[in-house]
Amino acid sequence: MRNIVIGLNAFHADSAAALVIDGNLVAAAEEERFRRIKHWAGFPTEAIKFCLKEAGVTLAAVDAIAINTDPSVARGQRLLYAIKKRPSLSLIVEKLKTRHARMGALDHLQAAFPEQRFSGKLLPIEHHLAHLASAFDCSPFQRAVAVSIDGFGDFASGAYGVGEGIGLDAKLSIDGHAYFPHSLGIFYQAMTQYLGFMNYGDEYKVMGLAPYGKPILIDQVRQLLVYKAEGSYELSLDYFRHHTDSLNYQWEDGSPKFDALFSAKIFELLGPARDLNSALTQRDKDLAASVQFVYEENLFALLNSMHAKYGIDDLALAGGCAQNSVANGKITKNTPFKNIYVAASGADAGGAIGAALVGARSLGQPRTQALEHAYLGPEFDNAQCKAAIDACADEIKLEGVSVRFVADEAALCEAVVARIAIGHVIGWFQGRMEFGPRALGNRSILADPRRSDIKDILNAKIKRRESFRPFAPSILREYVSDWFNDDVSVPFMAQVLPIREDKCAQIPAVTHVDGSGRLQTVQQTDNPRYYKLIDTFRRATGVPILLNTSFNENEPVVCLPAEALACFLRTKMDVLVLGDWLLERSSLG
Repeated sequence: MRNIVIGLNAFHADSAAALVIDGNLVAAAEEERFRRIKHWAGFPTEAIKFCLKEAGVTLAAVDAIAINTDPSVARGQRLLYAIKKRPSLSLIVEKLKTRHARMGALDHLQAAFPEQRFSGKLLPIEHHLAHLASAFDCSPFQRAVAVSIDGFGDFASGAYGVGEGIGLDAKLSIDGHAYFPHSLGIFYQAMTQYLGFMNYGDEYKVMGLAPYGKPILIDQVRQLLVYKAEGSYELSLDYFRHHTDSLNYQWEDGSPKFDALFSAKIFELLGPARDLNSALTQRDKDLAASVQFVYEENLFALLNSMHAKYGIDDLALAGGCAQNSVANGKITKNTPFKNIYVAASGADAGGAIGAALVGARSLGQPRTQALEHAYLGPEFDNAQCKAAIDACADEIKLEGVSVRFVADEAALCEAVVARIAIGHVIGWFQGRMEFGPRALGNRSILADPRRSDIKDILNAKIKRRESFRPFAPSILREYVSDWFNDDVSVPFMAQVLPIREDKCAQIPAVTHVDGSGRLQTVQQTDNPRYYKLIDTFRRATGVPILLNTSFNENEPVVCLPAEALACFLRTKMDVLVLGDWLLERSSLG
């Protein structure tokens, strides 16, 4: 009899669900992909439906629902903080309401599935334990230091411990926490807001902006954050308001929204905050560089103390701060750790996977196999793709789009490569949708990395995003050392690494201003068709790399064939490949 566990990240940004059978991760998806609202917060009803469908089971067959929060933890710390700091009554009420909502998962589940009865267990999993499991359990390591760093979850902003063992003998401990109100994640998020990027998840914009500046404001920024001791850092709380004020949060049934996390005192230190509509100044760029520098300084201090404590060379990293790919790429240069594994989704969506894995092991199941790819979402066959094409037949004809079926994979790849090589932009929709924040070759927009003008072309035709943001290189794994200064596997695009100086000029479209690239390594065993496409480009050009960006236009990454087709038709994308169907605008050169 199979053991089935569903893991949830619910009532928070990046709501998601994952399903584990007999310890093996079978399916996972973020709710935003179905709701079409970025970072959707609430209960992941549609993601649960997908997971059940993918596994071919009903809710009645599920043994446990594991949710990535446990309000019973850190009670002593909560009480001590309340006694010492006396936060406002409105802040306490807000925290209690949020906790109550998260533990109402069974009510939401029953409302979403009124005809199915769930009779299994509800397993509350400590927030950071779920994060740690999403990294260590999925890593190839037999023994590793596990570290989680984020904003907050279950009154903590971080946790650390050791994972060891495989199969039924696997163990994962938490040996320490960083507690509310201090947080590396809050520091970075508050500074992201100060720089005028107010949307949830905009931190990557600061990472992209930082190389355009110089860290000449680090003395000021250091006054906001100090690393104290083993696993602990402190905010200068006068500059922040998350611990005293009742902020206007929106965590339910929509896009996450909340007030500024910094206090007015920060203006005395750094001057007025940038307005979103103001042009970026050199000072803004210098501040971004300084914020990134101070973040890295504290991260490396934390990780160095972890290595000193445990003497283990392998690191498994998760939590929202694990999405800082720039810092991740520098870990082995600035700490003694030799190997790192970053969770497929370091942010809270990944907590659904971690909760499911912890829940499964609590029911006697073995540690899951190493997760080397993130293709865990829905997939669609050629017939379903054709149905989407037929539904838009009139618009396709009006747009002057040709449609043909190319059954031979080699011929399909050759046709696409020929178009990439003349500067065309390709929508590439294949196989199972990726889990996590990055498009990894199944829901991707692709282009020629050799073209210096491709960034402007992409922004003009499709993405319409800030000019300072870089595009990523997907590279065949065996060629990494030929093009980058490091020879490592980066399957989830979670590290930024220096591109070899003699190669930068050959791939300007994916080389950032500082000579780096946020690479994705592609292995034939993990994604045979995407590998074949890149290898076809390599044989034609000598470059084993394609520019890869997410298949979307200021929306969540496309999930359905109809969404891919709609994005293609409303933008100026040149070619769309839906499975074996090749659609091409004949009017575009």
